Amino acid sequence: MIASQLLAFVAVPVFCILKVSAMDTFIAAVYEHAVVLGNTSLTPVSREEALALMNQNLDLLEGAITSAAMQGAHIIVTPEDGIYGWHFTRDALYPYLEDIPDPQVNWIPCNDPNRFGHTPVQERLSCLAKNNSIYVVANIGDKKLCHTSDPQCPSDGRYQYNTNVVFDSEGKLVARYHKQNLFMGEVQFNSPKMAEVVTFNTTFGRFGIFTCFDILFHDPAVTLVKDFHVDTILFPTAWMNVLPHLSAVEFHSAWAMGMGVNFLAANIHHPMMKMTGSGIYAPDSPPAFHYDMKTKEGKLLLSSLNSHPYSSRVNWSSHASRMEAHSKGNQEFKNTVFFDEFTFVELMGIKGNYTVCQKDLCCHLSYKMTEKRSDEVYALGAFDGLHTVEGTYYLQICTMLKCKTTNIKTCGNSVETASTRFEMFSLSGTFGTQYVFPEVLLSEVQLAPGDFQVSSDGQLSSLKPTSGPVLTVTLFGRWYEKDQMANASSTTEHNH
Repeated sequence: MIASQLLAFVAVPVFCILKVSAMDTFIAAVYEHAVVLGNTSLTPVSREEALALMNQNLDLLEGAITSAAMQGAHIIVTPEDGIYGWHFTRDALYPYLEDIPDPQVNWIPCNDPNRFGHTPVQERLSCLAKNNSIYVVANIGDKKLCHTSDPQCPSDGRYQYNTNVVFDSEGKLVARYHKQNLFMGEVQFNSPKMAEVVTFNTTFGRFGIFTCFDILFHDPAVTLVKDFHVDTILFPTAWMNVLPHLSAVEFHSAWAMGMGVNFLAANIHHPMMKMTGSGIYAPDSPPAFHYDMKTKEGKLLLSSLNSHPYSSRVNWSSHASRMEAHSKGNQEFKNTVFFDEFTFVELMGIKGNYTVCQKDLCCHLSYKMTEKRSDEVYALGAFDGLHTVEGTYYLQICTMLKCKTTNIKTCGNSVETASTRFEMFSLSGTFGTQYVFPEVLLSEVQLAPGDFQVSSDGQLSSLKPTSGPVLTVTLFGRWYEKDQMANASSTTEHNH
């Protein structure tokens, strides 16, 4: 009797602890890192020289990780290429690589550093996580030997992967992800044979991870959200800003909203290469973001997030497909936006309703400017087609944007400043895809938290007059099924 009473007594606090351990909110950190770059010579350095450079960067990352942990962060994301940079041939990269095991091996490198050979970078990252009781997300290089019996084995006998690693607050390796969609110029790396879908669970939600250029493709990015139901995406990146639609803070915040997840994006800080723009993005707003082309320093961001964010479903074509065309065909003209030929119509008045179509996509805009300035021109554009430069992917885009000058031939050129504010706007399109990312970007490449909403029928509309002059209001659609490579990649997957 006494024993069973004791068991009952013990069981209650354990149950309470389990209940408390699942957190409704957590503190996220991302670090925009001004990476220390090595000698740009393409000849390999010694392993000692490689480690010396990586430790210089790890010293800086240690400062950010320690600071984030002291401010209560549960997880910190650091950038792609943040530990050694990016100027490499295959051979020149090799001294920087370590063999990164599958996380199923249950390994804390900080406690057992030599279990998988010489792995000082993994050991240091593990100790940073353990000693600061924080999840650490970093991007390093993995090497895997292969044999000539493997028909895809590179001639140098090894695979080299652009790799994200995650160490938990005890320093254990809990995730390893090999980048699938390599950007042009990443000749030093191999793609894995099949896209890896990497998730892990914590007391503050379910996490998925991918890298930089992956965000523009279905696998693994969309799969993580749609099929694996992650709450938060971890996103190390080395992102070069491309206006008007692919600036880092603009597109990454839009992806979080379009997919209904938290999104932790850590970018390299290297303004000479247009690399800046990091953020902590929730589906309904960007609680923290950073864009800075002026200084040379890194930047640590922290914010509280909901562990399980709520997002409602949007039918992206519903509103537009019910609308009659406005002013269709008025002064239409063609212009190129990031190598894609858009169909445009100029916004002529201080307010108006316009429609512009290309192929199956019709874009509808209602707007009212605070004033119609004589020194600024805005246009409504539509693009429905295959993008083929720096990657191949099918786009449907509706965009209202500021032209670079008053000459309409500059509509779609990169522009960073504007003077025109809008009293209201509403943009919708007859999209053939349900993957649409809503962007609102203000002058000086700033986001507009609280200025706009997306309704369930697919309208991107203002909630109040814009808090700053507008660069672009855009619905950026990705029609994955129409990518040229879709059939080819599915055939490849069946072959493996």
